[in-house]
Amino acid sequence: MAHIEVTVSGLQQQHDAIRQVRSSVFLIEQAIAPELEYDDRDPVCRHAVVYLDYQPVATGRIDLPLGGKIGRVAVLKPFRRQGLGRQVMQGLEQEAIASGLERVWFHSQVSAMPFYFSLGYQSIGDEFIEADIPHCKMEKSLRDEI
Repeated sequence: MAHIEVTVSGLQQQHDAIRQVRSSVFLIEQAIAPELEYDDRDPVCRHAVVYLDYQPVATGRIDLPLGGKIGRVAVLKPFRRQGLGRQVMQGLEQEAIASGLERVWFHSQVSAMPFYFSLGYQSIGDEFIEADIPHCKMEKSLRDEI
């Protein structure tokens, strides 16, 4: 049976693991420019990393100072549709709850919206373009989970 571990920490504790997953998904697979992918928010965010058999396979971050903005959620292609993205989101939501936030929000790639709908998120407003990719704002109330 596979060993799965979800770790939530600051950037420095998991820097290499975070960069490995995000580079593979965003820079290589989606061809997003590095200057758009790595920003000045990373050091102030809390980062979730899912390790499968001690290898990083998924990550995401939550910007608590920005009111619980989730971002940079990524799962390596061979490991998608195995519940690992759900574990990233649960880890980030728990960070928000522990910080006293009542909701979380983010800009979802339109192609990922069905996944987020399955986790109880709602879309807010119209579609827009970010990093040359169609996105929509999504949010979820955490009040029922506090």
